[in-house]
Amino acid sequence: MYFWEILSWMLWAVVFISYLFALFAIITDLFRDRALNGWWKAVWIVFLIFLPFLTALVYLIARGGGMAERGQRAAADAEDSARASLRELAGKSPSDEIAAASALLQAGTITQDEFALLKSKALS
Repeated sequence: MYFWEILSWMLWAVVFISYLFALFAIITDLFRDRALNGWWKAVWIVFLIFLPFLTALVYLIARGGGMAERGQRAAADAEDSARASLRELAGKSPSDEIAAASALLQAGTITQDEFALLKSKALS
């Protein structure tokens, strides 16, 4: 008897945690959706508070496809932002630095020795 009580508590804990994950995913999706009016967002939140299981089920059925699209779009935007940040932090490539140094040499801003020094720094 004791074993089955523990097993049932674990089952309900998994169900409750799964519900919380779904609830947070729904709330995140509500605030991520720019096409949905603020009043409609408030209506969904009120229904999530007073009829949580039914509202979550209806939301996942009615708006589940759009939820996946918005999640993919948010992930792609985050990846693009991370790549742009990495490009910015990484600086110029060695060929870009050598091309800039060559332009300075042709303009007469730096000497041949300074160009050689900049080129060796870029290649190392």
